[in-house]
Amino acid sequence: QVRLTESGGGSVQTGGSLTLSCTLDTYGSLNVAWFRQAPGKEREVIASLLTGDGTSFYGDSMKGRFTIFQGDANNKVDLQLNNLETEDTGRYYCANCIFQRLRTPRVDECAYWGRGTPVTVSS
Repeated sequence: QVRLTESGGGSVQTGGSLTLSCTLDTYGSLNVAWFRQAPGKEREVIASLLTGDGTSFYGDSMKGRFTIFQGDANNKVDLQLNNLETEDTGRYYCANCIFQRLRTPRVDECAYWGRGTPVTVSS
């Protein structure tokens, strides 16, 4: 079992930035993905990163404003959110997922999830 804890969410105005952090309770090579879920919508993948290796993938239309990277410790995977828009409002989750070559994981390919951290973007 892997425990994940998200932090860094908050309220910002449009155009603002946030850095979200996902802390795992274990070390080693793991595939960690960030997802988000807006009110009334399905959970969608933002990006994934294989820790220790650095291989990353992005969901459709997610690359550009969002960047996934290894945090300041081997058990952290961070997500930089830039130029935020009101449509980015939602709850952001990190998860430990099966590694897939050439693509981000689906929701059903992730066994362990954090509780999420809220992001609210207002105009």
